[in-house]
Order: sequence, then structure tokens, then C-alpha cells
Amino acid sequence: MSTQTQSTALTDLAGTYTIDPTHSRMGFTARHAMVSKVRGSFKEFEGSVTAGEQLADTDIAVTIQVASIDTNNTDRDGHLRTNDFFEAETYPTITFASTEVVPVDAETLRVTGDLTIKGTTKPVTIDFEYAGGATDPFGLQRVGFEGSTTVLRSDFGITWNAALETGGVLVSDKITLEIEISAIRNV
Repeated sequence: MSTQTQSTALTDLAGTYTIDPTHSRMGFTARHAMVSKVRGSFKEFEGSVTAGEQLADTDIAVTIQVASIDTNNTDRDGHLRTNDFFEAETYPTITFASTEVVPVDAETLRVTGDLTIKGTTKPVTIDFEYAGGATDPFGLQRVGFEGSTTVLRSDFGITWNAALETGGVLVSDKITLEIEISAIRNV
């Protein structure tokens, strides 16, 4: 695909879209015991994107159900839902609301917004690569984006940890958020 075609496709996204959770992923990676990485995701989330004629007129809103956390380990998932980490009973959702969307180049959007975890809101910026658009076999117009960013969990009041005998801690403060979106244009 030529750069001209990509530019036109990215700037021609005006409309309202619903994030398709069955074809999207809200994930994260954390370093464990200073030697390996644990990957996880949230299985229940919803979101919408309203894009104006100008990309700057875009609003993105996402709500994630904390209790749907899945790291492929039932005991760990249960611990992550407790007061040591997310306090899922008190703070059942994680939310994101965009405050600015700007094109970086023909394939990338820089999205800045407010991320709220455990009642604490912090600004984050995520560069999303446009994966393209297509009409699926059911006649639905889809667009795809992928992006990631790094946050400190301590900024959101998630500070539980355990010291290791060899130095360091059990769970890294730095968490990489990994987002893959398939959104369907509303008719």
C-alpha cells in the first residue's frame, strides 16, 4: 500500500465505531522475580470511538472490568483482584477517556487521555499504528489499531511487592500496556 493510500485511509475514518471485544485485546506485561515476564489481559471490556472529519475531533472511551483479569493462573488472578493490587470489589472498572488525538504520520495516531485505575487518574499517551480497514464477510466495516505504552503501577496506588533474597522485587513497578483494537463502524 502506498503512503498516499495509507494517509487517505487514516484521515478518512470519520464516524462512530464500537470496539469488538471478541477481536480485540486489552493486555499487559509485568516483569516477575526480575527474570521473566508475566502476560495477562482483561477479558471483559467495552469501548467506542467517535471520529470527526478532522482527527483532532476524535473521542475514545473504554471501560474494562477488573474482575475479568486473566494471567493464565487462577491463584495469581485471584491475588490481583484483592486489596494488594486492583481492589476489584471497591474499584470494579478501569477507564480511559481520550483528551487529544493527533496524527504522527500516515500510519500512526498519538492518543493522549486519562487512565483511571483504583480511583486515581493519570494522563497517558499511546501511539497506535493503523492496521487498516476492511469490510468483513457480514458487511461490517472494520478498522484496526495496535499500540502500547508503559506506566508505573505505583502511580495508581498499586504498590504491593515482596523483596527477593538476591535483590530486587517480585513484581516490577513498570507495566507495559498492550492494546489491539478491532472496531466496527456503526450504521
